[in-house]
Amino acid sequence: MKKYSILFLAVLATTLTSCSEDFLDRTPLSEVTDENFFQKESDLILFSNSFYRMFPSTSIYNGDSSSDNIIQNTLSEEMRGARTVPTTGGGWSWTDLRNINYFLANYERVPDKNVTKHYGGLAKFFRAYFYFEKVKRFGDVPWYDYVIDPNDTASLEKPRDPRSVVVDNIMKDLDFAIENMKPTKSAYRISKWTALALKARVGLFEGTYMKYRGLKGYEKYLTQAVEAADLLMKESGYKVYSTGKPEKDYLNLFASHSAIEQEVILAREYSTELNIKHNVNYYTITSSYGRPGMPKDLVNSYLMKDGSRFTDKPNYNKIEFAQETKDRDLRLSQTIRTPKYTRIGGNIELAPDLSASVTGYQLIKYVTEAQYDTNSASIVDLPLFRYAEVLLNYAEAKAELGTLTQEDLDKSINVIRARVAMPALVLSAANATPDQYLANQYRNVQNTNKGVILEIRRERRIELYMEDHRWEDIVRWKEGQKLTQPIEGMYFPNTGSYDLDQNGTVDIHIYDGQKPNENQKGVYYVKLGRDLNLSTNSLVEPHPTFRTRVFKEEKDYLYPIPIQELQLNPNLKQNPGW
Repeated sequence: MKKYSILFLAVLATTLTSCSEDFLDRTPLSEVTDENFFQKESDLILFSNSFYRMFPSTSIYNGDSSSDNIIQNTLSEEMRGARTVPTTGGGWSWTDLRNINYFLANYERVPDKNVTKHYGGLAKFFRAYFYFEKVKRFGDVPWYDYVIDPNDTASLEKPRDPRSVVVDNIMKDLDFAIENMKPTKSAYRISKWTALALKARVGLFEGTYMKYRGLKGYEKYLTQAVEAADLLMKESGYKVYSTGKPEKDYLNLFASHSAIEQEVILAREYSTELNIKHNVNYYTITSSYGRPGMPKDLVNSYLMKDGSRFTDKPNYNKIEFAQETKDRDLRLSQTIRTPKYTRIGGNIELAPDLSASVTGYQLIKYVTEAQYDTNSASIVDLPLFRYAEVLLNYAEAKAELGTLTQEDLDKSINVIRARVAMPALVLSAANATPDQYLANQYRNVQNTNKGVILEIRRERRIELYMEDHRWEDIVRWKEGQKLTQPIEGMYFPNTGSYDLDQNGTVDIHIYDGQKPNENQKGVYYVKLGRDLNLSTNSLVEPHPTFRTRVFKEEKDYLYPIPIQELQLNPNLKQNPGW
């Protein structure tokens, strides 16, 4: 039977409301206020389908491309320190919340309480999700758990509530959802397990956000994260997807046209039949669109296949591509093009295409058959919550609490590592010799668990790459300075010809001055200083005009409230520094 699409189901709900209007400024859903609605389960289904629009769609990787994970031909405003206060918009929209609160004020009119329990939990899950997104973006925000009357000036001009009040209410909503929602497993519908996964995510975010800012009481949220993750791990039946093929399983998890429900807790579905598609193939292979690439510092972070550190090698930043990618953590060759790479559905070995990647490290995560290469043609489902993230959240929360044991690592981080045949992470060894390369990136880790926390951050960045987590990780760890560190790519010691995949043919020719007379087929000719820049260390430098960038600690972790909102509500105060 064809799976239901989150996006398709949301489209059905457009008969109820328009997402282009802000519901703080209109009468609530007048089309469905008659006595004939909220009478049966199908009414609850139809109305609640609109909530799924809140999830990210084709821009699911924005958290990576706005940070230091995906480098494109244009640096994000966050990376350049160039954000400004918008006049309107800017994420300060409350339409979804009004929908949810209207639903919660009416759903219990359905007489079957076994039905209403689940949908009440579902609505509170979405209210928690809505507010979590607002807290991450703005910090303090006004909490509303009721439908605002258009004439209720006191509510419309309410000041912002402290984020602690909002987060505590988020957790209460999630507890209600966990208690009342069905424990069914579907990659396209919210369940008890989705609520537990979100609770673990929220608890980890807020606990570390507070800890790295010296705020008291952070332990409460980290403990909630541990408890939610632990319950999901014990009772849900989810597993890390593995078929015993470590060289393919990670890649195939993200290249599957349908979400693999063994691991994926919730996904956004895409379908040729429903004409709901995205653009990942086009985004990663087309020279005219973004040219996304993995940065050198992340490539360096992948361990060797035997578990040793690549950055412990002498002159690790002066190793050419074929050798630097040899015998590494198998997730590297399943995330970027490395020697012997072939497209899914093809048999031709392909070298990295520097015309399609500003760093040279060309992305292959989510990339499928060539028939999906045109713009907005990809149909692989994109994960929103998956089990591996829950394991990472569990391990990190326990490490930050100081309660992490080797047994904890063995049922979390080491399960993830086992998929790609990586050696287990050993707690005592990690803490005995913290990785200085990572310590230079994450300068705020300064406790007895420093070594293992750095290793968990390594695992998190690698495992969750291109899944929209990186920006919020930087924020909660208070590591904004990481975004100002050098942006670099592949190593090319000189001008001349390079066989990147070591198959005996030239892939790229870098020249200075006049272009060589020969014009070999399949060779990408690159003029130094025009098509490609090299740093003084002979590393590709995608953005030489932005060598010096600024992240302002006093303001850049939050976004500004739009000017118009401050004018409409005199009790709103702008975020610090904006």
